[in-house]
Amino acid sequence: QVQLVESGGGLVQAGGSLGLSCAASGRTFSSYYMGWFRQAPGKEREFVAAITSSGLSTKYVDSVKGRFTISRDNAKNTVYLQMNSLKPSDTAVYYCTAGANMAVLTAKISPYWGQGTQVTVSS
Repeated sequence: QVQLVESGGGLVQAGGSLGLSCAASGRTFSSYYMGWFRQAPGKEREFVAAITSSGLSTKYVDSVKGRFTISRDNAKNTVYLQMNSLKPSDTAVYYCTAGANMAVLTAKISPYWGQGTQVTVSS
């Protein structure tokens, strides 16, 4: 079992930066792949970024490549999403998820999700 709690959302102007954190409970955090998804009003929840259990490999949706960075600290049971050059189209609720592998994460079939944190980017 893994429990996830996101933090760090807020309101920022276009071009600004925000950093999100996701703290995980449990002793097995380091064995999980971790990911970030987002959901804008009226839209499907979409994949944003993921990182392998070791932290050595990452994956991003094309729209955030070069602007967002996912990282993790297994000693602190925490995964991060640093968001730079934010755009109004990045406005959404951001969710953290944990899964056994990249396929589980990107298919949104993991049972482990946080409650979400709101990110609003004003133009």
